[in-house]
Amino acid sequence: MNISSEINAVDSVVAAARAAQLRFEAEGSQKRYDRAALAAGWAIMKPARNRELAELAVQATGLGNVADKVTKNHRKTLGLLRDIADAQTFGILSDDPARGVVEIARPLGLVAAVTPSTNPVATPANNIINALKCGNAIVLSPSPKGEACCAALIGYIHAEFAKFGEDPDLVQMVPPPGSKARTQRLLEVADLAVVTGSQDNVRRAYSSGTPAVGVGAGNVAVIVDETADLTAAAQRIAQSKTFDNATSCSSENALIVVDAVYDGFMAELAEVGGAVVPSRHAPGIVDRLWAGGHLNREIIARDANVVVDKLGLGDAVPSTTRFIAIETDGIGAEHPLSGEKLSLVIALYRAADFDAAREMVARLLAHQGAGHSVGIHTADAERPLEIGRRLPTCRVIVNQPHAFATGGSFENGLPFSLSMGCGSWGGNSLDDNLHWKHFMQTTKVVRPIPPREPSPDAIFAGYWSEVGR
Repeated sequence: MNISSEINAVDSVVAAARAAQLRFEAEGSQKRYDRAALAAGWAIMKPARNRELAELAVQATGLGNVADKVTKNHRKTLGLLRDIADAQTFGILSDDPARGVVEIARPLGLVAAVTPSTNPVATPANNIINALKCGNAIVLSPSPKGEACCAALIGYIHAEFAKFGEDPDLVQMVPPPGSKARTQRLLEVADLAVVTGSQDNVRRAYSSGTPAVGVGAGNVAVIVDETADLTAAAQRIAQSKTFDNATSCSSENALIVVDAVYDGFMAELAEVGGAVVPSRHAPGIVDRLWAGGHLNREIIARDANVVVDKLGLGDAVPSTTRFIAIETDGIGAEHPLSGEKLSLVIALYRAADFDAAREMVARLLAHQGAGHSVGIHTADAERPLEIGRRLPTCRVIVNQPHAFATGGSFENGLPFSLSMGCGSWGGNSLDDNLHWKHFMQTTKVVRPIPPREPSPDAIFAGYWSEVGR
């Protein structure tokens, strides 16, 4: 298909979505926006559909496992619906007579969402719900392997819409087969581009000329210090690392354990299925994990028994192994284990003390993952604050399973999301979890008020008294 045909295929979908959005806004109400968002939520959360979508995701992408995807689809959507339940996204938000400003909620218009193969159902659903809640239309561009999942999800949403007569053109996808040309066109003609996945797509969104929200690369480093509850820390790390076979960008990629508790923590890791592999095996593992210089698709997000076999560790680790921790001390481009691995493999570092561990994390983030998040298992209340003050990270996750906590949890106060902004450190325009507020804008009606002009003396008195005029 030539470029002109690629563009026409996208433009046709976009035109229908824009027309639907204009009607949605012109005839909108908070009740209508809420109902549409709930319809999209139930489309994925209805148990039979959830399982079918999870099974399709694993079948189509070969990534993760069905049980955890069912859990992810349910919890991420339920948490998001909780977060937005009382959010006002229609009408007058505030009226401040003292300032003379009335603030009115307005949709952005047409949202373009580029979504990854690692979460081919949960991420599209999250974007769709947020877009509808704020009065927008949305067109998705899924990864090639995620197209069938996205189409099935949209079909279920349209079935829910049909129950109460909502316009199906509000939620669409780029006509398959997807291509870079189609995705690029969508990014260029939308009102907001939301991109989760490859950093190439994020860069293309930022350079498309459309306001864009992209998220940075993950490469989570987690410290276990000498004050930590070692049993609880090991259990949390295992729970997080093994969830959906480490498909999440919030999955631990490096463990930094202080020397005083290193041996004790290794014993706890063994209890939860963490097989510690000595550094002498690292070169062979690197060769297999990065076959041909790229992450091996036969290992990415695969079950533990597959990973053990493909890495040639069948005789080196217990049969009960759930994930593999490889001892290493290398950090940087010449040491692939120090980067994101998207698999049940974690780099294991030994640090002399907390200060050394913190500096090690700084080096890891300088290599990859700056801005995303850092974890720490500790009983010291000051150390997380020190990390937050000194390291280039937007989140410090304390004593929690990292993959669950970073994207919002029922046990912490972060918004439920599958897209984590990484601030300027990660080359992003936001440092928050992507959530409903990023899908809305406001109009301000500004009326005159009595003047509030101060004298220079009122402004500069303190400065003058300190340094003189």
